[in-house]
Amino acid sequence: MSLTATYRFIRELGLDPRRLRLLTELPRFLRDLRAWRRADGQITSIYPVLGDRADQAGSAMNAYFHQDLLVARRIFAAQPRRHIDVGSRIDGFVAHVAVFRAIEVLDVRPLISVISNVTFTQADLMADSAALAGITDSLSCLHALEHFGLGRYGDTVDPQGHLRGFRALINMLTPDGVLYLSFPIGRPVVEFNAHRVFHPTEVLSWPGSGRLQLQRFDYIDDAGALHENVPITSIATACGSVIHGCGIYTFAIRRDEVWHAAQ
Repeated sequence: MSLTATYRFIRELGLDPRRLRLLTELPRFLRDLRAWRRADGQITSIYPVLGDRADQAGSAMNAYFHQDLLVARRIFAAQPRRHIDVGSRIDGFVAHVAVFRAIEVLDVRPLISVISNVTFTQADLMADSAALAGITDSLSCLHALEHFGLGRYGDTVDPQGHLRGFRALINMLTPDGVLYLSFPIGRPVVEFNAHRVFHPTEVLSWPGSGRLQLQRFDYIDDAGALHENVPITSIATACGSVIHGCGIYTFAIRRDEVWHAAQ
């Protein structure tokens, strides 16, 4: 097991070696505690929080922050008849969209919470379902497809799970449908059971991709910076500029696909 894998495994156990640096903040905490008591401040209990002083006021440099806002803005501008999401963050993207419209959510796991403007259905997109065919003109799946078939979320282990899920997403679209899709991009790897990382252009050759037209490509680089509406080939060459970023793809059903379907 590599050092990176060992570190991630330790974190999954609830331990983070990086947090040992917080011990350097302990003397400051003790000085502040003594100053509080000298000023006759009342204390109910001791609850040390040591890392916030050195942090910034907030962070906008991560994939979830950028993708959630970016795609939510697109949906607001597009005003689709119906929008369905598959597996995206409830406390991120789904919450953003639910502020201004109804959104339907599908996930392999159950959801107990009742949320205004959110209709939830438990579903596994790796299983064929004729009931989902052609049901929506707007569909999102953000940072979820890379997990399909790895068993992490209780789904069936299937090395082809992401491809099954991709085909299911396409089949859910109406002839005028738009798909907002994101996943990790960079050097292709499978890190079991966390996720897969895909080459940026790999999706363009997946089974079923011929039915889609790439309308635009955005991505977040390894440092967490957003690059909007760029040529997909600008980072595709050997993935030298991105090791583990996030690609955000906006697809539409191809016009020739719609024409053939009408015949």
